[in-house]
Amino acid sequence: MPSGPVGVVIERRVAAALGRASCSGERATLVAAVSGGPDSTALLRCLHSLSESHALTLHAAHLNHDFRGAEADADADFARDLAVGLGLDFTVAKEDPVEYQARRGVSSFEQAAREMRYSFLARTAAAVGARAVATGHTADDLAETVLLHVLRGSGLHGLRGMTESAPWPWPPNTAGIFLFRPLLEMTKDETRAYCLELGQPYRDDSGNYMWRFARNRVRHRLMPQLAAEFNPRVREALVRLARSAADDVDYLEAQVDRVWPEVAQETAGRVTFAVSGLSDLHPALQRLALRRGYALVRGDVRRLGAGHLEAVLGLLQGRRGGRSVDLPRGVRASRTGGELLIGRETVTEKRWPELPGLHSLPLPALPDGQSTATVGNWTVTTKSGVAGDSCPWDEAEGGEFIARLNRAALEEGPLVVRTRRPGDRFQPLGMTGHKKLQDFFVDSKTPRDWRGRVPLVIAGERVAWVVGYRTAGWVTPGGGDGPVLWIKFGGSQQH
Repeated sequence: MPSGPVGVVIERRVAAALGRASCSGERATLVAAVSGGPDSTALLRCLHSLSESHALTLHAAHLNHDFRGAEADADADFARDLAVGLGLDFTVAKEDPVEYQARRGVSSFEQAAREMRYSFLARTAAAVGARAVATGHTADDLAETVLLHVLRGSGLHGLRGMTESAPWPWPPNTAGIFLFRPLLEMTKDETRAYCLELGQPYRDDSGNYMWRFARNRVRHRLMPQLAAEFNPRVREALVRLARSAADDVDYLEAQVDRVWPEVAQETAGRVTFAVSGLSDLHPALQRLALRRGYALVRGDVRRLGAGHLEAVLGLLQGRRGGRSVDLPRGVRASRTGGELLIGRETVTEKRWPELPGLHSLPLPALPDGQSTATVGNWTVTTKSGVAGDSCPWDEAEGGEFIARLNRAALEEGPLVVRTRRPGDRFQPLGMTGHKKLQDFFVDSKTPRDWRGRVPLVIAGERVAWVVGYRTAGWVTPGGGDGPVLWIKFGGSQQH
């Protein structure tokens, strides 16, 4: 039971939060992240006090970040002793954020430590069968987060700051658990007062006073200055802004859900928007749709800022020179005719490497000879056979990069590989007439940036195969035991 008025308020609010998050009943397992500071210590003591009435099974978790030496080890010992004293199971681990930062190539130490911490908590939750991890974030943390996002030029999602329940932040697409912040309505003064009422000591992390961390400068310098010179209740004002923004985001995301099937198409590694449909939306919905497209490609929206979205909107509205925008973490937005594509830049480059010049392909000896040629970044293998033979390679792996052609038809002229030229025409298999290769690419929804890289197999002066797409009707093999030529393009994925 709470020992004083602060305890009554905190435990009532945390109990209500447990109900909203459906975290109570049926002995639900909940991991509590415990750093040893007043917020997480108050959180664990509060959840322990409520565990019987809410049928909770608690598991404490502490990650020693191992960059403060003996102080960090003492924090870990404190967290372990606290869990043991409450009769709780616990997990304590030690990891090096500097090593993690170097291994992952993360530029920010704070970001590396955050990723490492959430990865540890996700593993712990999976090991104990928990569906949520509770953290000790308070209203002060929420206000600081909103202010940091404002300083960085955030959009509406950034103004939302933190929410009581949220999808798991890292690693991306972690299923089965969510992040639970039951103290968001409490302040740090209240968590300290709660610990005092209980006679519960806590640790004071010296890392919270290191000026190299932006959050510490906001907490100890900027927020007090704003309170002293502009608004003594600046924390409450920022929290109200966050809650208002969260309501707005929820409504607008529901509107994006409604129109998404009409304006976007999801395929492996990219999202394609119909320019006409996206242009008809309100700019607020356009930004949210583009943000969602980026998240689907990358798994999360880290490092994607409001300025990036404005640049993509410039493509959509024709206000920007050029046809593409580079986005963070290897993603590119490009406009091709009536489509706006968001995809991993590396997918485009690897699928279609540059292919300058003209490259001869050998015709291997009959009846079953095989030859290999290097064509730019491609390795092209040709093999003789007869129409009744099965494919000599794994079609499940090669897919659209394997073709079977009528060898006799190919012998009308030199067999070469090149990319498109002005005036190229093509008779796709299944059509009686010819069409411009440019029109074929448009009809196939091939992004403009790809079209000059797609290899063409040419016999004489005629296009026999648009590699990765379709063969021509005039090189379709006959039946029986007529001669065929198998061709496989491979190796571009290594370049």
